[in-house]
Amino acid sequence: MDWQSARKGFKQYLMLEKSLSVNSIEAYLHDVLKFENFLIANATPVGPLAVEYSHLLQFVNSLTKIGVAATSQARMISGLRAFYKFLLLEDVLSNDPTQNLELPKLARKLPEVLGKDEIDTMLGHIDLTKPMGHRDKAIIETLYGCGLRVSELVGLNISEIYFQDEFIKVHGKGNKERLVPIARSVLKVLGLYINETRVHLKVNKKYTDTTFLNHFGNGLSRISVFKLIKTLAIKAGIQKNISPHTFRHSFATSLVEGGADLRAVQQMLGHESIITTEIYTHLDRKFLKETIALYHPRAKRRA
Repeated sequence: MDWQSARKGFKQYLMLEKSLSVNSIEAYLHDVLKFENFLIANATPVGPLAVEYSHLLQFVNSLTKIGVAATSQARMISGLRAFYKFLLLEDVLSNDPTQNLELPKLARKLPEVLGKDEIDTMLGHIDLTKPMGHRDKAIIETLYGCGLRVSELVGLNISEIYFQDEFIKVHGKGNKERLVPIARSVLKVLGLYINETRVHLKVNKKYTDTTFLNHFGNGLSRISVFKLIKTLAIKAGIQKNISPHTFRHSFATSLVEGGADLRAVQQMLGHESIITTEIYTHLDRKFLKETIALYHPRAKRRA
């Protein structure tokens, strides 16, 4: 098996078996191609089935030498691991050369979050007298109220908002579906936008069921949501570097600080692994430490 046929089979595996997004598939294939090009450049043009641990180690060391960030190295190693897992499943390989390949140690950076007051301030700067004001408010309330990714928000359909049952159906990564509870207050804002603003738009046939639309009746883009949040943050005087994902972090942090079960938070966020969700317990510990420092008589900070 040569590299080209192996990559072709790997692509089919990622599409059909793993149901990954187009961007994720391209990233995995790029990692494999980068490794193949490294072997060619270093005069060791072995096929994918002849690769040994030493070849992989040389590749990783080369990444370190040229200053590739640890996060990028970890992603590439994960891509190569997935590639060789595929070859093992295909029974064309008996030993996994990536088995002993270690991921670089990554410093866990705690995500930026917004407090309730900051979110309320942003909402307060939305002009509800303008036609799209109610849409913009519904976007912020839905991001924070349901912890959605921006791609999940722009892909939300009206038919998947269950007003009576107080749930929404979300299409997450790899087109995996999950049900997320939605508060009545958020449903009220959504209903107002759908019935008072959206109903007056000339909707493109392609987007008849899409919840969030632009002025032209087309589906709202991810870039438009980013721009909206940046604009509102500036108006609200918020200095933090925030994005739509900040509301997802804020949603999860609010739940964990309130004592929510971590497994429940994992399910609502659509995380495959509980390890990903555990970062919010670190945020919670930080919150607890700050609370003790501010209010406990033995640890209270002096002015």
